[in-house]
Amino acid sequence: MSDLVKITARPKLRSPNLLAAWPGIGNVAMIIATYLRAKLPFKDLGYLEPSYFFDPIGVLVRDNLVEAPSFPVSQFYYWKNDAGKDLILFIGEDQPTAKAYELANCVLDVGNRFGVERIYTCAAAMTRIHHTEPPKVWGVATGHLVTPDLKKYNLEHASSLQIAGLNGLLLGVAKERDIDGVCLLGEVPMYASRMPNPMAALAVLKVLAAMLEMKIDLAEMARMAVEAAERIKQVAAQAMEEYIDNFTEPIWESSEQYEEEEGEEDEGNN
Repeated sequence: MSDLVKITARPKLRSPNLLAAWPGIGNVAMIIATYLRAKLPFKDLGYLEPSYFFDPIGVLVRDNLVEAPSFPVSQFYYWKNDAGKDLILFIGEDQPTAKAYELANCVLDVGNRFGVERIYTCAAAMTRIHHTEPPKVWGVATGHLVTPDLKKYNLEHASSLQIAGLNGLLLGVAKERDIDGVCLLGEVPMYASRMPNPMAALAVLKVLAAMLEMKIDLAEMARMAVEAAERIKQVAAQAMEEYIDNFTEPIWESSEQYEEEEGEEDEGNN
């Protein structure tokens, strides 16, 4: 295994799956990964050497003292699942501007070391959905042998789409290495793509929990979804007000202008 991977534990895992997450549209993947880590008893497994993948562009200064450069964390965790297969969780706090392909291979190297059977990622599918509609979940796989498993969960069929960043690239690299992989995508409104979207994350997590046979309390995630829906509602209302202000003309201004033009015509006729 590459020197870029530091393994800090040697657990015996039972046919584990691997779920990897990086920031992305709607922050769907990270919301899911951090929620799982908070709700399930994950333990540290290892990490990637950050200085190889990330170049700090500055430093922090506190109380007039310069601090050492800091790097985004790229950490592995593991959880022993009494109800099903064990799970390795990888959380990357940021995506590198370069060397993403090599980083993806490092993540898969860890999966191979512990006998991972399948790779999972999550992402957002930007659609014309309205924020008041329940988001659907789309499913894509690295091969036809995996697609029958997706049909069990009534997932939306994706005929053509692009999954940006490492949440997508990891599956492409897995396909190159003949590793089964699945990406679950939650629908996100196009006009709210820059906002964290727990509604989409909740929809995806329900499917993921069923796939991975995880027993997890989703009540807190449901509350987050309700609060986020209200915030998006407010943003949408504000955007509509700005649109009306910028691109429409009050009726009284139109009437005044019409009266002025009519008066000018009368003067010209006299």
